[in-house]
Amino acid sequence: MEPEGNFVTTRIVILWRLFLIQLLTLQLTFALAPTNALPGCPQRCGDVEIPYPFGIGSSCSREGFTLNCTFSDGTYKPFLNNIEFLNISLSSGQARIANGVSSQCYNSKNHSLTYNNWQMNLAASSPYRFSSTLNKFTTVGCDTLAYIAISDTAHRYRSGCVSVCEDKESLTNGSCSGIGCCQTAIPKGIGYYAVRFDDNFNSSDTYWFSPCGYAVLVEEGAFEFSTSYVTTGALRGRKLPLVLDWAVRNKTCRQARRNTTSYACVSDNSECVDSGNGPGYLCNCSKGYQGNPYLPHGCRDIDECANKNGSSCSGVCHNTQGGYWCSCPPGTHGNPYNGTCYQNQNQNQNQKLPLAVKLATGIGISLLLILIIFLCIHIICEKRKLIKVKEKNFQEYGGKLLLEEIGKQQGLGFKIFTEEELEQATNKFHRNNILGHGGYGTVYKGILKDNRVVAIKKAKIIGERQKKEFGKEMLILSQINHKNIVKLLGCCLQVEVPILVYEYVSNGTLFQLIHRNSRRIHLSLEARLRIALESAEALAYLHSLASPPIIHGDIKSSNILLDDHFTAKVSDFGASMLAPRDEAQFVTLVQGTCGYLDPEYLQTYQLTTKSDVYSFGVVLLELITGKKALYFEGNEEETNLSSNFLSAMKENRFGELLDDRIKNDEEMERISEIAQLAKACLNVKGEERPLMKEVAEELDRLRKMKQHPWDQHSNPTEIESLLSNPSSYCEAEITSHYSLEKKAVLNIESGR
Repeated sequence: MEPEGNFVTTRIVILWRLFLIQLLTLQLTFALAPTNALPGCPQRCGDVEIPYPFGIGSSCSREGFTLNCTFSDGTYKPFLNNIEFLNISLSSGQARIANGVSSQCYNSKNHSLTYNNWQMNLAASSPYRFSSTLNKFTTVGCDTLAYIAISDTAHRYRSGCVSVCEDKESLTNGSCSGIGCCQTAIPKGIGYYAVRFDDNFNSSDTYWFSPCGYAVLVEEGAFEFSTSYVTTGALRGRKLPLVLDWAVRNKTCRQARRNTTSYACVSDNSECVDSGNGPGYLCNCSKGYQGNPYLPHGCRDIDECANKNGSSCSGVCHNTQGGYWCSCPPGTHGNPYNGTCYQNQNQNQNQKLPLAVKLATGIGISLLLILIIFLCIHIICEKRKLIKVKEKNFQEYGGKLLLEEIGKQQGLGFKIFTEEELEQATNKFHRNNILGHGGYGTVYKGILKDNRVVAIKKAKIIGERQKKEFGKEMLILSQINHKNIVKLLGCCLQVEVPILVYEYVSNGTLFQLIHRNSRRIHLSLEARLRIALESAEALAYLHSLASPPIIHGDIKSSNILLDDHFTAKVSDFGASMLAPRDEAQFVTLVQGTCGYLDPEYLQTYQLTTKSDVYSFGVVLLELITGKKALYFEGNEEETNLSSNFLSAMKENRFGELLDDRIKNDEEMERISEIAQLAKACLNVKGEERPLMKEVAEELDRLRKMKQHPWDQHSNPTEIESLLSNPSSYCEAEITSHYSLEKKAVLNIESGR
């Protein structure tokens, strides 16, 4: 009896394990179930699936695709204003809506006609157009003539359809050829229609059996004529399906791909297709993939092997990314794609292998297993080494101190990222995400897990002496909070050279606005003054309000970014460093750009706040002249803007350099004062240049000033020979290392 008990117990354990495996498989299936909506957004409204770019509410949809989920007739239904959506298709780029039937009915009591006319107006900027291939304008009734007025963005059309009949016997179910029912096509690109009946085209002879005439724009395949529509009021007050072609308007695929920020086809393995109904485009998953191309990673591989109808394989199916391949089963040969796999004739002979061959095969397999084990051990050891290296880097850069200080200061908004987080944000630092290169390294665009877009700076090299103070310096820089300074959001200390994470500014640089987009965008003097003032206030904050003061070291128009409202934000992607507190303690790491570099620095190798003032003076010149810091004159010789300007000021001909777009008699006084301010900033002697705070105050005064009745004059100063040939130093990268103080001052004032 004991062996039988053990057998029953074993069977129970096996069944219990099978049950657990099935339960785990079911959970994984639900966990991996694909979603067609943004995270946290409803995927359905009642019985209708709502795939992105559609969504319930503006936060869950792309602009123009927002729907409301409204309780109506005992269930929830999706609506756009008062238009009910019946279903939405991503693959075909179409949606079905409920459209009302217009009617004209005869009232036998007072011998008058009553009307219920429908119209629909989809805005030209909306994604929707009436499908010209699937819809027909349809009239139903005896002696009924109805017109449809339709329009697109540029034209208006009018068409009509007439249905006639003499008696009920002339009507035929399913026939819509003019007797009791008439249909006509509509053109492409239509987003508006209205119905009107012709009052003169009717006959009292048919009112007794056909009191009403109807007209509707309806999906052709969903409408089948019935004689009861003529003889009864079956169509009165009804709603019938209407097909809309939707697309991302109003750009072609070629135009849309130029702007990666707004481009809708965000999934890998997706492709763009131009709309066939009006301007716009649709996104489809590539061949071999299915899902939602409008979501990141929304297109998933189709397992053709699991779907018998998805492959023509009659042998052994092997799924691959975007496809599959087929092979004949073991012991057979032939073509597995058309079902011609034949048994091998020498299969039995191959099974009778010599003993030596079997031994050699066994030894080979054993050696292979041993090699695999050694490789696994090697990989584990390498991973442990990598972890130790990351921990070492973290300690060397002051990561422990930085973590402690972050914990003490609540609401700092600064985060220490892992290398894996930043690799995921930049798709392993893919070259398609590069925003720019510089002497300091490369800047990438990244998207964090919380969908924030950031700029990630990956530097090339860092000095050994800077490593010890790096954590303190990051804590100081992280507390800089000014509306016109790019915010430092975090860093990664696990790598050999730290990676910095900054706020992403989306609208390009001041350099691009002045020198590349000048023909497309008119930049008024007021706008130029505002951008200059905002940039000056940011630098004044760094110099005067932060403690210890911070020197930017690389001010130029390409380091002044612009947001969506063209607000200036000083970028710190260059060589921003902590300023010295005395002559013995100094840190310098300059990669200045030719045409902007302080000439006094080239003699002393000491970077000061007045160095930023000089570089800002060059930016002021760019704003009022529209010329680059180094530009080519008619003789094709490279000309230094600051040198040419100072010479022109001395010779009283600076008006020749002014940008024609802002040059006018009414503004010449302000422009002259701006020129004088730029001249003061470009003084050869740094001690005679104004403070950045004074520059900002003067710009603020000039911006508020309209037209004064007096002129301001200043005596021209001599231009020292040092300015005559600055380009000889433009490629220099001068690095000096001194010690920082052992303790950094952390009490930085908040930005305005």
